[in-house]
Amino acid sequence: MRAVVCTKYGPPDVLQLMEVQKPSPKHDEVCIKIHASAVTASDIYIRASQLPLRFLLPMRLFLGFTKPRKSIIGMVLAGEIESVGKDIKRFKAGDQVYGITGFGLGAYAEYKCMKESDSMYGCLSLKPASISYEEATAAAYGGLLALQRVEEGNISPGQKVLIYGASGTSGTMAIQLAKYYGAEVTGVCSTRNLEFVKSLGADQVIDYTKEDAAPPVGPYDVMLDTAGKAKDSTVKEQCKKALRSQANYRSIDDGKLELSSKRLVKIKELIDAGHLKPVIDRIYPMEQIVEAHEYVEKGRKRGGVAVSIKHPTMPHT
Repeated sequence: MRAVVCTKYGPPDVLQLMEVQKPSPKHDEVCIKIHASAVTASDIYIRASQLPLRFLLPMRLFLGFTKPRKSIIGMVLAGEIESVGKDIKRFKAGDQVYGITGFGLGAYAEYKCMKESDSMYGCLSLKPASISYEEATAAAYGGLLALQRVEEGNISPGQKVLIYGASGTSGTMAIQLAKYYGAEVTGVCSTRNLEFVKSLGADQVIDYTKEDAAPPVGPYDVMLDTAGKAKDSTVKEQCKKALRSQANYRSIDDGKLELSSKRLVKIKELIDAGHLKPVIDRIYPMEQIVEAHEYVEKGRKRGGVAVSIKHPTMPHT
């Protein structure tokens, strides 16, 4: 099969498309024919190994020192179950699925074997029927992260919720989830994304690039920082000051992402019911994975960036 191999840590061009051995499922695994993956912030960190010093040594001990031990990276997939092991209960051949591979990585490939039970090595669910495989990758990554933080924030009807980084993969899903739970939503983004964020349902928008802008109109009950604590601005500090004294501040950096198939099922139901719509900025073929990484590293994407994996008519080994 074809797969994108990370030959060493470094810039996007360390990623190379190669022929590798196709995996076979164990008795407790499914083999997924992958139709789409995604380029996420997690993929960028793994490939470049550009982590804060306090995380760099532990992560290299876990992932590998000069290159990832798991040479095929990628954490998000959507595809079709090709075959199942004898102990599989939840899935059958032909099921369309989506999910996160976690520390198992391996999504930049034509096939991936995964367990059906949740663990740090992944979670899997039936794919929303109403969206494409590419859209499903944004639903899996951005949706899973946004839903976890929204639930942790205990968002309820009538609350005033501020979402910083509202145009990103998790931010676009967080806006829609907060609106679904009945909140009044203010989205914080750059100038070029103001109208886009409004179109997702935000009641108000704030331009973080304008430091002389009027202070955010609070007080806010919940602030969801989907840009991450490493990204700061004068407006972000103003937003924090506009929170109620007992307000709930949640960042995507607060603790690990919980790989939960139950949350994936909930996201599927909300999408198929028309309450959520994942956003895809661009779709790259797997052959252009280097260009996809270069684009995501610029930090200007709206929603997610998907990688389309087309399977050739002739089988690969």
